[in-house]
Amino acid sequence: MASRAEIGKKVRIARKSLGYTQQKLSELTRINKTTISEIENGRFTGSFDIFERVIDAVELQFDVSAKQHTLPHWDEIENMFAEEDE
Repeated sequence: MASRAEIGKKVRIARKSLGYTQQKLSELTRINKTTISEIENGRFTGSFDIFERVIDAVELQFDVSAKQHTLPHWDEIENMFAEEDE
């Protein structure tokens, strides 16, 4: 899954390619310009609804995919941090 910063960068690129300023996007989505800035800078922690409205307005969409990494099992963690006997 993309990080907030990666999503924000894609939103900014898409917005600019459409010729929108943050103010114009704010007017189109009825979302505060400060919130759009937070999204573009990877600092937004608000609702999915707001995220969705912004990405829809810049002609992007969310894509859900399977995780590409897994966490190790407990016994593997223990082995990773075990001290070597010398």
